[in-house]
Amino acid sequence: MKTKKLGISARFGSKYGKSARDRFRDVQKIHKGVHVCPKCIKPGLKRKASGIWECGKCHYKMAGKAYKPS
Repeated sequence: MKTKKLGISARFGSKYGKSARDRFRDVQKIHKGVHVCPKCIKPGLKRKASGIWECGKCHYKMAGKAYKPS
């Protein structure tokens, strides 16, 4: 159940309120989006754990923020 307007937060239906679902949707967009590796400059950086990011291409590991590698 995914709609264009609600995006990934559509799975909650009408629970939790609109503002909470909107915040969740914004965080998930940043979290699941494509991130560029600072070493090899290619998209492929994925989150391994909270604050730990690893490039799938060059296997470079780095520490960053919980939802964003900056």
